[in-house]
Amino acid sequence: MKRPFAVALCVLAALLVAPQPVLAADTSYRTLGAADNPDWMAPLADATSLAALSIPGTHETMSTHGGALTQTQEDFGDSGGTLARQLTAGIRMIDIRARVNTGNTFTIHHGAAYQNANFDDVLGRLGTFLARHPGETVVMRLKQECTGQFGSCTDVPGQKSFADIFDTYTARYPALFWQPSVSRGTGAPAPSLGTIRGRVVLAVLHGPHGGAIGHYGLTQFSGWDDASSTYVQDEYTVPNVGAIATKRDQVRRFLDLTSAGDPGTMYVNFASGSSVFAQPQQVAGGAFGVQGVNPFLVTYLNEGPEVHTPIVRTGMLMLDFPGSGLIGKIISLNTVRQR
Repeated sequence: MKRPFAVALCVLAALLVAPQPVLAADTSYRTLGAADNPDWMAPLADATSLAALSIPGTHETMSTHGGALTQTQEDFGDSGGTLARQLTAGIRMIDIRARVNTGNTFTIHHGAAYQNANFDDVLGRLGTFLARHPGETVVMRLKQECTGQFGSCTDVPGQKSFADIFDTYTARYPALFWQPSVSRGTGAPAPSLGTIRGRVVLAVLHGPHGGAIGHYGLTQFSGWDDASSTYVQDEYTVPNVGAIATKRDQVRRFLDLTSAGDPGTMYVNFASGSSVFAQPQQVAGGAFGVQGVNPFLVTYLNEGPEVHTPIVRTGMLMLDFPGSGLIGKIISLNTVRQR
């Protein structure tokens, strides 16, 4: 009896770790390399509020290593190469997860998996891109990744606090950040585009179990905890492939709320989700005949009033494995008014 049981466990483990059948790459999924939108913000009026924009973003922006349960993005190279390609494609909100490491530094992780990049790589890539494309801005969510629990990482002991280490980075890169967003003592209101061009805007600094650290970031996100909150949809647990339909509906309902909401209010909508029985690529691209969130989004965003009230604003839409057509469609919703 022991041998068949052991074989069954090995088969189950292989199924959980190995890539599973997903929909082929298309305009919604795994074609970010075909997108080329490095200057899409530049024509927008300076007075345009950040809140009024439709912004393509990536969940776990740097996560390309660790296997099928961990990878959330196409791999365009270590040391920030993946981030650089995303920025060229038009991604303007990023989700960075950091471990406290030796020498009071940050290394980039997804759970226990090191992503072959450090925070200096992230900031260097951002600085290079924004210097070449000064009409753009990038919004960043930064989270302390390590909880010390099974499957996560553990911060190196004896180092400064996460906030203190972050302050050393902002002091070293003072021209990179929009300074009102990186003040520990006071949050910042939603800025206009003209005030943040060429800068990184910190949306929130998150602790390892959720919850904002200090008053960093934008005031509106001070209540952004782990998972969903008033202005954030992040129902990240998708228990199985069949439950992708539920995730699609959560994303759709939050899109409707955002589109109909006050244009001065910011919203963040995570299209991502996973579990051991539903890999990130399956939730994004679909599997076993179940439509993924990404192809659903392309359809829903393109549908006209004969089907439903059209989406006119997505807010910040956080994606796994985004395709070129999905990125382009989100960008196209921004009304271009000459500066």
